[in-house]
Amino acid sequence: MTSFILDPSQIETESMRIIRAGLTRPWSEDEYPVVERLIHTSGDPSLEQAIAIHPQAIACGLKALKEGANVITDVEMVRAGISKEKLKSLGGTVESYLNAPGVSEQAKAWGITRSMTAFRMHPERLRGAIVAIGNAPTALLEVLRLAENQETCPALIVGIPVGFVGAKESKDLLWERVNLPSITVLGTRGGSPLAATVVNALIYTAISQMRSS
Repeated sequence: MTSFILDPSQIETESMRIIRAGLTRPWSEDEYPVVERLIHTSGDPSLEQAIAIHPQAIACGLKALKEGANVITDVEMVRAGISKEKLKSLGGTVESYLNAPGVSEQAKAWGITRSMTAFRMHPERLRGAIVAIGNAPTALLEVLRLAENQETCPALIVGIPVGFVGAKESKDLLWERVNLPSITVLGTRGGSPLAATVVNALIYTAISQMRSS
């Protein structure tokens, strides 16, 4: 009969041990929590090869969180997956404007997606925030457009939309912006759980660092 580990903390510890032992790329110490959590959430060790972390992404994300930055998401599913109480302890909130008044109507008028419209209608909220996109490539394209202006540029973009129409291409465009701190999973893989996972990893790290300082 197979013996299972039943204690939650032991399960997590053993999971992280297995993941760390299987890593093949030279990640820095501050990148490990993000990489390990992405692999843990996906259950896919091969995901490591698609993970792309800008050299300043972790530092910029942690700095923003410690200063009380908000997290802006493209869809409710990403917002739901982020640890709101932990973020609140840092002074931030999680926001999504997908269902905000007027977004649906304006999206129809402009002939674009609601997720894209939500960002276009609330550009001022992006400045200094962490943007987490786990569903809509069109939302990522709009954020990249807004990021060209310092007044509407996020501190960090977690851009992990999923799918076969525009997801890979939008993430390629994000990764080409070498002056823009970002974390992504290149290719067609992605999704709301992965985007939320990255943000949570940063939140937990920020809290840990502040407690130990």
